[in-house]
Amino acid sequence: MSFTLPPDGNGILPDRMIAAMADAGLILPEYPFVESQIQPASLDLRLGDVAYRVRASFLPGPGATVAERIDELKLHEINLSDGAVLETNCVYIVPLLESLALPPEIVAAANPKSSTGRLDVFTRVIADGTRRFDMIGAGYHGPLYAEISPKTFPVLLREGSRLSQVRFRTGDAILNADELDALHGAERLVDIDDADLANGVALSVDLSGQNTGGFVGYRAKRHTGVVDVDRRGGYAVDEFWEPIPARSDGSLILDPGEFYILASKEAVQVPPDYAAEMVPFDPLVGEFRVHYAGFFDPGFGYAGAGGQGARAVLEVRSREVPFILEHGQIVGRLVYEKMLARPDAMYGQRIGSNYQAQGLKLSKHFRV
Repeated sequence: MSFTLPPDGNGILPDRMIAAMADAGLILPEYPFVESQIQPASLDLRLGDVAYRVRASFLPGPGATVAERIDELKLHEINLSDGAVLETNCVYIVPLLESLALPPEIVAAANPKSSTGRLDVFTRVIADGTRRFDMIGAGYHGPLYAEISPKTFPVLLREGSRLSQVRFRTGDAILNADELDALHGAERLVDIDDADLANGVALSVDLSGQNTGGFVGYRAKRHTGVVDVDRRGGYAVDEFWEPIPARSDGSLILDPGEFYILASKEAVQVPPDYAAEMVPFDPLVGEFRVHYAGFFDPGFGYAGAGGQGARAVLEVRSREVPFILEHGQIVGRLVYEKMLARPDAMYGQRIGSNYQAQGLKLSKHFRV
């Protein structure tokens, strides 16, 4: 089948266009897609049947393939056909079941899935010849690989497990300042009157405890059992997480090396004709990292898709030194982009939409 884009179109490709790309041979899955693999504005990527433990993370660079670097750096191979445990603080490379044959008009960008980020599994996608993680250039023809490094919990993975997702876009889809201001005026993207819209919608951290029964988040425990990434609701929260009580002064000291699940103070929504992405916050304002999983699909928190605004869950890790977060401190910005067309199904209207109308929420693996 042939695949054509709308003339002069700018935007992120929706679900039906992703399916059409596969029909036209632009996405080449080793096996047919499974249910819910195509999301409103992205495609889940599946792990292949082997993981390579490597000495260190790497980028292939121009003229080199990932397979060549694996041969140089691998320590051993792990068969994922029947499932295998990946240990914390080790680096693994897994060939993915999807490869690409992109036309010159389409680029791709990857991100961890929400559930992956909330398990503190550091995951990035690598392509042959690239200088950047998670970015696949226009016209790329070749395989894709996942770099995986569990940071807190050992995880059980298998062939077909989905840790990453990829978006396809054509042209410049990011809203400029005037467009973002107009969209907020029409749709009220965040539930506050004095929204900060400079370079994206600013999100701050909620450390009040007012909406969560007096606690503000969770700190991951050390030396826990294994988490099966494909097992939903299979684990007791208190075996893996410690609740963090709110302090009277609205602060939280982040300890280096610890992993936290917090939530944004603002409830946000993504209208049906747009998608959003949490972008890395300026490291000069603090020694911490927020949000490993950055894609927000059309309909996230949107009233027409079953939401009433949704808090952004923040996956937080301090860097080298202890750092004090304060209630209301800006920790990230949500950049909005145009969809090339409205998706057939918005977030919250299909299987696999786990966090619609969410507040402070752990990943789907834990019983509430």
